[in-house]
Amino acid sequence: MTTPSPAALDAYWMPFTANRQFKKAPRMFTRAEGMHFWTDDGRQVLDGVAGLWCVNAGHARPKIVKAIAEQAAELDYAPPFQMAHPKAFELAHKVAELAPAGMNKVFFTNSGSESVETALKMALAYHRVRGEGQRTRLIGRERGYHGVNFGGISVGGMVANRKMFGNMLGGVDHIRHTHDPARNAFSVGQPANGAEIAEDLERLIALHDASTIAAVIVEPVAGSTGVLVPPVGYLNKLRQICDQHGILLIFDEVITGFGRTGSAFGAQTFGVTPDLITAAKGLTNGCVPMGAVIAKQSIYDTFMQGPEHLIEFFHGYTYSAHPLACAAGLATLETYTEEGLLTRAAELQGYFAEALHSLKGLPNVIDIRNIGLVGGIELSSRPGAPTQRAFDVFLDCYNAGVLIRTTGDTIALSPPLIIERAQIDQLVGTIATALKRVA
Repeated sequence: MTTPSPAALDAYWMPFTANRQFKKAPRMFTRAEGMHFWTDDGRQVLDGVAGLWCVNAGHARPKIVKAIAEQAAELDYAPPFQMAHPKAFELAHKVAELAPAGMNKVFFTNSGSESVETALKMALAYHRVRGEGQRTRLIGRERGYHGVNFGGISVGGMVANRKMFGNMLGGVDHIRHTHDPARNAFSVGQPANGAEIAEDLERLIALHDASTIAAVIVEPVAGSTGVLVPPVGYLNKLRQICDQHGILLIFDEVITGFGRTGSAFGAQTFGVTPDLITAAKGLTNGCVPMGAVIAKQSIYDTFMQGPEHLIEFFHGYTYSAHPLACAAGLATLETYTEEGLLTRAAELQGYFAEALHSLKGLPNVIDIRNIGLVGGIELSSRPGAPTQRAFDVFLDCYNAGVLIRTTGDTIALSPPLIIERAQIDQLVGTIATALKRVA
């Protein structure tokens, strides 16, 4: 695979990328297998971020590759409105089996962003169908990330993702985030302090009145804002408050779903069951775009009223339950099951945590956070140049054969669940060397 021509480089407007900087010195991957990418100049690069939090079983897995190829030859597309194909039902059943008890209805989308939009609409429509149409307010969380569509950036709380786009959706408010370095810096696993932060939801309920609030959406672990792990008891308290006031609780598990925290879903790791779960990324191992919303039976049943010939939920996508995506999803879930990958993060998290926290005391490291096989290393910002120090560490690691991700001045790690201990050592050792080099 050749490097793109200057004209091709110029034509592509890259997402979430400093385009002008990138195109002066492009970084190109041309092949991937297992734990590694290969660059256009033939270098092998260890994947420390599962592509983009999504390649949980590693790259180019034979069962998944074969399933996609065979499906393309057999049934490349089937309309999802008033028609269907068998693998859509089979995959939904498999996903429901993995989900927390009682969450057994699956609506397919094509991305995490679409899953969030779908869950928000589902919540609004649910209350309307049950006669509480005044419940139109949506509550997100500061420093939350819920994709890039208008609903997602409205309930999201990352400033850079919001500030260019005007007023966004009305009727949205935000509870405070859980990041509390004064009390919780360098916590191993869940921080001990901060369960009471959930009570900030009561402040918004008092302000807006519970009767106007449809849903609260949070990530069990806030990933894209720097791996913010929930304090012990925090999610339980959110669940309790939502139950008390008739508010739906949505967990955005686009990152935490499919083994990242040591269970199939973060809801199971933390022992809290929401009303809706949004998923994507690991559902198909990143091979074919796909997302899903997993709903409680009671929510589905609420919609199943009135004449049977009428559409119950006016929502969907041309590519909902796409045959190739379903084939990839089924093969992915088989791979997870056969290799025990949905619980492997729980087995490795002690070793991973010890390796990560060995970086404490290195230059500019001000916090380290971890749960399962996801970690964040927060660096102090350079005066007048936020994000630059972490990006320089990213480049140093890339040049040394390791791919990491940065968000702001935090290094985020989420390696494929097939990672071995020696590769954890390589990943963390390369970061340590880079931290010592980068001022």
